[in-house]
Amino acid sequence: MRILMLGWEFPPFISGGLGTACYGLTKALGHLGTDVLFVLPRGGADQTLHRVHVLSAGETRREPSVYWTVEGLEHVRLIPVDSVLSPYRTERQYTEERRREERARQAVGVVPAAPAAPAANPSAPAGVRPTTLGLTPGPGLYAGDLFSEVHRYARLVAEVARRHDFDVIHAHDWMTFPAGLSVSALTGKPLVVHVHSTEFDRSGTSVNQRVYDVERAGMHGARQVICVSRLTRGIVTGRYGVPEAKCRVIYNAITVNGEPIPSTVDRIETGDKIVLFLGRITMQKGPEYFLAAARKVLQVMDNVKFVMAGSGDMVRRMIELAAAMGIGHRVTFTGFLRGDDLDRVFRMADLYVMPSVSEPFGLAPLEALQRDVPVLISKQSGVSEVLTHALKVDFWDINEMANKIVAVLRHPPLQKTLREHGAFEVRKFAWIDAARALMDVYRDVLGNGA
Repeated sequence: MRILMLGWEFPPFISGGLGTACYGLTKALGHLGTDVLFVLPRGGADQTLHRVHVLSAGETRREPSVYWTVEGLEHVRLIPVDSVLSPYRTERQYTEERRREERARQAVGVVPAAPAAPAANPSAPAGVRPTTLGLTPGPGLYAGDLFSEVHRYARLVAEVARRHDFDVIHAHDWMTFPAGLSVSALTGKPLVVHVHSTEFDRSGTSVNQRVYDVERAGMHGARQVICVSRLTRGIVTGRYGVPEAKCRVIYNAITVNGEPIPSTVDRIETGDKIVLFLGRITMQKGPEYFLAAARKVLQVMDNVKFVMAGSGDMVRRMIELAAAMGIGHRVTFTGFLRGDDLDRVFRMADLYVMPSVSEPFGLAPLEALQRDVPVLISKQSGVSEVLTHALKVDFWDINEMANKIVAVLRHPPLQKTLREHGAFEVRKFAWIDAARALMDVYRDVLGNGA
């Protein structure tokens, strides 16, 4: 079986949990003998190719001339398209970035190229025909605004679809839904959409109607809707009117090798206890509740530091809020972390807190438990449905959140129990199980399910 998978990030091009999930799923699907053609927006030209090899193909008429392979994933081919889709920008931010790009081009006298006009790619291997699917993004990548770019990406994906054979289309989250619908209409192949987050999760009551309409069209146009939790399924059925029989809950997982994660960085010894927030610093993740609980903790304990690791549209506001609360000297903002830095901050932590207002799943608590860090998670998260050995609290209950933080920091036996049982429990979350469930969905939409 061959799957045409549509997403906006894949390691090493990664900015959040979706890339981690896509990597885990595709790797596990490969272990089951399933081939995945993963269409990846190429983005900026400054992205570094790490563990990715550019190969020349062209062995058959329908195969593309260029694709990327990832070391260790023999059944996965990354097909780059010249698009700059980014999951964590608002429409306004996207438009502002487009304007900055245009001003930069004008400053150096660069004339924008027509986005639909195919041109030769000077960096491509010999034998590559002129195509809009080249590896090197040129000027004029933006279609003008976020929604125009989403639909331009759909046209590029349709071009990819014409050059490949595949059995099922699998689209991740709203930006790829129009592309999935377009390819399904073009080829007659069944579409499966994967809902990792909805507009209600990201925006609360300030829903962007255009995003909602795109999400709803994708869900209703698909043969099957994959939801990452029962919480998400409830939103999909209740807010989008998708029949429950059309929805399938498949939980995320984590890569577990049965051994501690290797690190060259030792734990930093300090007299302070470290409480960690790690995630996008945006409304959905509840950073203000984390700071409100931090202030209450510091009223009864003075040897605690709070680390906020991540980036997002509320960073400046949270820095100002911490200062206004008088706890700025006890809160450290690290920015976005990855690789060794991410591992290091986990190893520093005595407790990981995820106070999300609405979290479809939440991979970070699993990453914390895998590193022997106890977790306190919001009851308004998908991962709370499946984690037993974790402290849970309503995101808005800052008193209870503070009480549980203090309890963990003051009582080593509690911390030890949560750490040991959590590290054992996290081993049950395997991507191969999620991949098997996906294979059942693929067989069902193809009409040959058991």
